[in-house]
Amino acid sequence: MRNLLSATLVLLFSISSLSAQTSGNSLGTNDPDAKKLLESVTAKFKSYQTVKAMFQLQIENSAGKVQGTKKGTAYMKGNKYKLELNEQVIFCDGNKVWTYDKGSNEVQVSKVDPAGNSFTPQKIFTNFYDKDFLYKLNDEKKQGVKIIQEIELTPTDKSKAFFKILAYVDKKSKNIVSTKVFEKNGNRYTYSITSLVPNSKLDDTVFTFDAAKYPGVEIIDLQ
Repeated sequence: MRNLLSATLVLLFSISSLSAQTSGNSLGTNDPDAKKLLESVTAKFKSYQTVKAMFQLQIENSAGKVQGTKKGTAYMKGNKYKLELNEQVIFCDGNKVWTYDKGSNEVQVSKVDPAGNSFTPQKIFTNFYDKDFLYKLNDEKKQGVKIIQEIELTPTDKSKAFFKILAYVDKKSKNIVSTKVFEKNGNRYTYSITSLVPNSKLDDTVFTFDAAKYPGVEIIDLQ
């Protein structure tokens, strides 16, 4: 389950790793209303100096049966982040990434990918559209007192493991509420934001792994 969770997070956080494009894809026509909404989401997120987001990850199989539910918290500040999961804590100070496994008391240290191909929590809030996706705005729906707008994204690269992503946006706040990834094998992964707190004070030490706080930790340097 731990490996599945990690793989799912990588999928969710790396669905778009290239810079946003302003023109439609040659394989189809993008919905200008969807593009306008996506641009609003990106602008809103970039206006925050820091973000603390609590999330829930639900995994379903092809029969629609829930296979597992995980909760976590993401802290973001510029290009820095900390991701707290049930089994793992991931730290990134913008230069290095520390992936700490609680069960084995082991941390792997690696460098940030300068090409920007590695996942970051920031990507799930900002890079939902680029030259690798077609997107359209679907119908609105009510969720409690909120009006939720649904954006459907389909990859132009048909070799990818997933064939569709649904992004749900709060119409009023322009914040991402959840995303749902549909894999070709029938599995579905729903990543829901249960709480989002912008502009709280986060010291830079939050994003750095301190071995002194983890007695006996084994450090594996992959740099």
